[in-house]
Amino acid sequence: MKKRIMIADDSRSIVKAVKKVLETEGFEVITAYSGEDCLTKLKKEKPDLILLDILMSLSGVEVLKSIMKLNPKANVIMLTVMGEEPVIKECRRLGAKDFITKPFDNKELVQRVKQALGE
Repeated sequence: MKKRIMIADDSRSIVKAVKKVLETEGFEVITAYSGEDCLTKLKKEKPDLILLDILMSLSGVEVLKSIMKLNPKANVIMLTVMGEEPVIKECRRLGAKDFITKPFDNKELVQRVKQALGE
């Protein structure tokens, strides 16, 4: 069975690029273009992994808090252009498993996704 990954990012170009890379690797991809969209879709979708942008209209940190309330064992990797240690520490405290800094290398993205999924 294909692993399901949700990409939540307000940048359509990032979502499109990441979706293409992950689908090429055999993953099923669910897209969300805002924090609100992500939370709405999570109520009916059950992704194995969520790639969540930190900088969105509804902060990725706030979305992460809501995700963890819905499912404390959620598998979340934060996407960030920031290297701000306090934000990273807060996301780790809330339960984020990993961080990928934009721009990222496609091979590294796939490797980190597979690692987070235990592949």
